[in-house]
Amino acid sequence: MNWLALLGLDVIVARWRVAAIEGAIAVEDRMELAKLEWQDQKRYIRRILVLAMAVAGLTVVSMVMVSMAVLVQFWDTPYRSVAGWMVAGVWLAAWLGLLVALLRSVQRAEDGFPLTRRELAQDWRDIKDML
Repeated sequence: MNWLALLGLDVIVARWRVAAIEGAIAVEDRMELAKLEWQDQKRYIRRILVLAMAVAGLTVVSMVMVSMAVLVQFWDTPYRSVAGWMVAGVWLAAWLGLLVALLRSVQRAEDGFPLTRRELAQDWRDIKDML
């Protein structure tokens, strides 16, 4: 004899079973989304590290070039000083370009996992509405 059916609990058990299955599917979907976004986040981190190393390297080079430009400034002819300052200016412009690229990458990386956060926030709102 099926006691759950006699007591009318079979409908409740079936609902709980369906809710558990849907919950498991939702968790699986959220985990897949988080995995995909983690791959994107790793790509941003890699890019930031490469740009940071490039900025550090160019900083050293630009400081050397500026020092050479200052030394060249005091050489005999004025053409040497102009050439030294031009080279230093080019290195400084390259450094500034990489610095801007690095800062933009850092700003984009701060907004990691946007889809996962949005889905979890929607799930939380749905749960609160059900309660």
